[in-house]
Amino acid sequence: MRGIVTLQQPSPRGSHLHRHSSPQFSPAQQQRPQISPPGGGRRVTHEEFRSAMATVVNQSDPRNHLEALSKIGEGSTGIVCVATEKHTGRRVAVKRMDLRTQQRRELLFNEVVIMRDYHHDNVVEMYSSHLVGDELWVVMELLQGGALTDIISFTRMDEDQIATVCLSILKALTYLHSHGVIHRDIKSDSILLTLDGRVKLSDFGFCAQVSEEIPRRRSLVGTPYWMAPEVISRLPYGPEVDIWSLGIMVMEMIDGEPPYFSDSPVQAMKMIRDNSPPRLKLEHK
Repeated sequence: MRGIVTLQQPSPRGSHLHRHSSPQFSPAQQQRPQISPPGGGRRVTHEEFRSAMATVVNQSDPRNHLEALSKIGEGSTGIVCVATEKHTGRRVAVKRMDLRTQQRRELLFNEVVIMRDYHHDNVVEMYSSHLVGDELWVVMELLQGGALTDIISFTRMDEDQIATVCLSILKALTYLHSHGVIHRDIKSDSILLTLDGRVKLSDFGFCAQVSEEIPRRRSLVGTPYWMAPEVISRLPYGPEVDIWSLGIMVMEMIDGEPPYFSDSPVQAMKMIRDNSPPRLKLEHK
């Protein structure tokens, strides 16, 4: 059955939050079968959604153990601050999102659950999540190296650098796939770096769970230019779609942008679906 998709308004390529100038598609209902917000097919009220979030977040007030909170960025879902943990002195990032203003609230629920349950050296670490009034606060490791997108936008990566990114993300995907988790939004926006060059996967709102009972998915989910053909065609798919998206991200690292980036998202999706796999547009030695 065809699901409903929502279209995110484009935002400038290069900003630290929601950086890519391409829309994202997501199902109206989350696909992770064992954990999902209440409501079934009906619209969930703010109170119901807040109650659902309360079941998966920490019950403490983060303001009691964080200090020197200062804003460093802003995106379509909320703001990002840096803060210091009082008892450890550790610097952390704090994402603050107003539940009442979210266009896709279910993605917040999904991301919190995924980051709470799965931990790996190449996956961004969430330390805790909290409800502060009607805001969701996510306390996570501070990655001061920025996003891979920022590097791609301003410099040409060499082969060793590209190989390092690929190895790190393949390790993260191997871990997630071994637990039946499909990321479904692999792209340079979703890759964050530390100052010492470590590479980490982030942005888990579009994740889906597969299992023996539900081994394949059909939802149209992700960011168009990086989508696998079977996702666009709504054919049954599994973790292999993340590998396609990683391949497109490799082309992005080499060419500076993914294939068909000059075309509209809809036109790009048609060409990905109907054409042979894309090739690099530049000649490389």
